[in-house]
Amino acid sequence: MGMTKAEPVDASTSSQDSARTGRPWELYFAIAAGVTYASGLIAEYAVGAPGAVYIPLFLATYFFGGYFTVIEAFSAVRRGRFEVDFLMIVAAVGAAAVGQFGEGAVLLFLFSLGHALEEYAMSRATKSIEALAALAPRTAAVRVGGVVEERPVEALVLGDVVVVRPNSRVPADGFVSVGDTAIDQSAVTGESIPVEKAAVPDSTAALARPEGVALESRVFAGTVNGPGAFDMVVTAAASDSTLARVVALVREADTTQSPTQRFIDRFQRIYVPAVILGVLAVLAFGLVVLSEPFADAFYRAMVVLVAASPCALAIATPAAVLAGLARSARAGVLTKGGGPLENLAKVRAIAFDKTGTLTWGHPSVTDLAPAPGTRVDELRAVAVAVESLSDHPLAGAIVRDLSARVAAGDALVAKDLEGVTGRGVRAMIGGDEILVGNLRMMTDAGLTLPPDVAADVDRLQGLGRTTMVISRGGRFLGVIGVMDQPRLESRDTLEALRRDGVSELVMMSGDNQQVATAVGEAVGIDRAMGELLPEDKVAAIRELGRGGRLTCMVGDGVNDAPAMANATIGIAMGAAGSTVALETADIALMSDDLGRVPFIRRLSRATARIIRQNLIAALAIVAFLVPASLIGLEMGPIVLVHEGSTIIVVLNALRLLRFEKDGEHRGIVHEDRPGMPGPSTGS
Repeated sequence: MGMTKAEPVDASTSSQDSARTGRPWELYFAIAAGVTYASGLIAEYAVGAPGAVYIPLFLATYFFGGYFTVIEAFSAVRRGRFEVDFLMIVAAVGAAAVGQFGEGAVLLFLFSLGHALEEYAMSRATKSIEALAALAPRTAAVRVGGVVEERPVEALVLGDVVVVRPNSRVPADGFVSVGDTAIDQSAVTGESIPVEKAAVPDSTAALARPEGVALESRVFAGTVNGPGAFDMVVTAAASDSTLARVVALVREADTTQSPTQRFIDRFQRIYVPAVILGVLAVLAFGLVVLSEPFADAFYRAMVVLVAASPCALAIATPAAVLAGLARSARAGVLTKGGGPLENLAKVRAIAFDKTGTLTWGHPSVTDLAPAPGTRVDELRAVAVAVESLSDHPLAGAIVRDLSARVAAGDALVAKDLEGVTGRGVRAMIGGDEILVGNLRMMTDAGLTLPPDVAADVDRLQGLGRTTMVISRGGRFLGVIGVMDQPRLESRDTLEALRRDGVSELVMMSGDNQQVATAVGEAVGIDRAMGELLPEDKVAAIRELGRGGRLTCMVGDGVNDAPAMANATIGIAMGAAGSTVALETADIALMSDDLGRVPFIRRLSRATARIIRQNLIAALAIVAFLVPASLIGLEMGPIVLVHEGSTIIVVLNALRLLRFEKDGEHRGIVHEDRPGMPGPSTGS
């Protein structure tokens, strides 16, 4: 199966990182260290004051510059780990021990300043995610009887009717029960264009089964209403809203590590003790071999210690990962930690579920084939009259797609509908018996298809259509073809992934192989696999991952959950409002936008590229400074180069926050969900 999914860091590490983030006093202490250090320099060199004046100023720099560094170093040592902060404290104390108070002071000042700027830069990325938590309003206008009263959002319960005023934020998850509007859902789904919302036909039925409510009627906490007022029915408590779950999962993602982060952590645990041993060796060499005075040998050892400190290396990966996570969240893509974000760039095989992923997930009328001598208007009118009495999904497709095309003068009224399991339906129009169903229904009724009608059935089934034959009083009217239509952007999405280096694109479906093949050809998939049960999809994913190849499964997060769990990375489509999708997937596309799959892969590649750049720069700095320190480079320039490179690494990572504007999916065609695709007619 390739690489494993991201692992959580240990609790001590995550709590330490949480404690470090967002400490404004760290920047203030760094500034104070700069002031006292500058004052000490002026007193020593410009004024020529005695040591009793400038040494206390340098010691004050030690306090302000070393305060937070000592806290971090002590915390790490208590956990049995020696990190960069420990090296800095040892170097500063060593400089003071040989009377170089100014050198130790500048070391701690620049280190604390670099650290404070890192924290400030990192907090920018964190705040862009955490700002989601503040989107939901604190109160809601609840309709109780004939009056409206304000209640805290936390007090809302399932079934409450809330009034949402124009240009205000939606207080909870639910559905529109009265009115219509357009809602800006960008904070949750990343959709840049407001989405039209309309009331559900039956509020009682919708409340009984809220997961079945159409997206056109669903609303989410924290989204912004447009100019229309509406009533909504609450379907989730504040703590269970989509927004709350997204914020919780993002916070959880901050406690996971990517493969590179885990490697750097293991590297540090070996590298820092090795540096300390190396410094002791340099000290011993100077004293024993070179017969240097202790002060000179010790100073050189401290310079080597500073030069070997991997400051930029320690921050290179987490800064890039956090910025990437923040950018994906702003685009409506929830990425659970650095593991999925980093690994997606290495994926070379992606499998897609068919229904609801590459297709719209609901049937649409695609073809009308009237029998010879039958008007297409009659075929439409009879089909609509009969199917309007049925609640079957295929009947719903016919009524939705064909009703508007039946002229008032052609409209008919059917009665006495009777379903025939596995075959179709029969009804009466006037004195004629109407049959709408498959070939078995016609055979059971003693009817034989004319050659032209039989040819149309074969032709449409060959195209992957589900066919319904219609007869009236024993006379065949023709055939209707129905199919779950491919999304218009599916082909462009697959082409974009191919251009981005994905070598194999597979479609998995529970439909028969003929339908899967037809859809696969329509969207340009490499391999279409039909008639798969959930366990068959798991086996197919494992087959794709043979030889250590990383795999990705894109589905709806419900019936595709086993396959997504067995892939290296699982991506859920349209996860807004879906608890299962949010909890199952490694990456969740909050909107029903297939074009975000190439986007998040490009972001993954950009994140991996910046991590690589940062690591190369950090290691190159250390590789240059250590030999330079051995041949006489002073501590001051070394400190400047080290801390300057750390800040550059962080700024390089923050470029990810500006990675592609929302909605820029390069060549991906976006479309509204179709009502009627415009069925073709033929004879």
